[in-house]
Amino acid sequence: MTQLHPVIKKAVIPAAGLGTRFLPATKATPKEMLPVVDKPAIQYVVEEAVSAGLDDVLMITGRNKRALEDHFDRNYELESALIAKGDDDRLKKVQESSDLATMHYVRQGDPRGLGHAVLCAEPHVGDEPFAVLLGDDLIDPRDPLLRQMVDIQQRTGGTVVALMEVEPAQVHLYGCAAVERTEEDGVVRVTGLVEKPDAVDAPSNFAVIGRYVLNPAIFGILRETEPGRGGEIQLTDALQKLAADETIGGPVHGVVFRGRRYDTGDRGDYLRAIVRLACEREDLGPEFRTWLRRFVTEEM
Repeated sequence: MTQLHPVIKKAVIPAAGLGTRFLPATKATPKEMLPVVDKPAIQYVVEEAVSAGLDDVLMITGRNKRALEDHFDRNYELESALIAKGDDDRLKKVQESSDLATMHYVRQGDPRGLGHAVLCAEPHVGDEPFAVLLGDDLIDPRDPLLRQMVDIQQRTGGTVVALMEVEPAQVHLYGCAAVERTEEDGVVRVTGLVEKPDAVDAPSNFAVIGRYVLNPAIFGILRETEPGRGGEIQLTDALQKLAADETIGGPVHGVVFRGRRYDTGDRGDYLRAIVRLACEREDLGPEFRTWLRRFVTEEM
């Protein structure tokens, strides 16, 4: 692949939400720290960024999010205790999170929406393309969605969003894209976006999911974007302006994702994600699957 545009190294992860759907568990614990099997959800997201070559990670946080910083920092007391016990396996697991990436943190302050959270990243990102990963969406590492999006942005210089086909009755839960086909299979040209439209008003059933690779021109647009639905600055509104005028920051493309995605922002999907990932683990799967079959057969 011919390299035409700056190499993307920075990832931004908005993590300032209150996690109200998981109360009371999230009263004192960030929702991003809820475990998915034996790792917090946020670690899966950072690992995904790193696997796509993005080893500079900025987390947008808020009040009561100190646990996120602690998780990706060294814990010398715990490490010393594990070393004294000769517990190398657990020591390796503890050190994995602190060795993953170069981590940075900034507080959002006022909870003014995803667009505002992305704008908070401007001093760190500067005039470079960058990725945004939402912590509620876990993408299976066997489906390298972000890597594909980064490759497309490197070729086009514009912006790339992840899209997923959903049932028409579910469109109102997402930002929705109007698209045109391209010569590349699974890649479309985005010509417009609407935030959480009614089914009858939706331009398609292509929903925007929580992965973006953004041209830095997005910052200038976000600064001028008025609060939209819910009184928040919507990233979708800024993306709509980019899609409507390529001269601002290049074209907007969409990658149609048909792989494995786990929505940990919904309680039911969160539980299903744990079951699916546990079933596939070599160390847990065989015994867990046997128990699960027996439970479904005998108890349900």
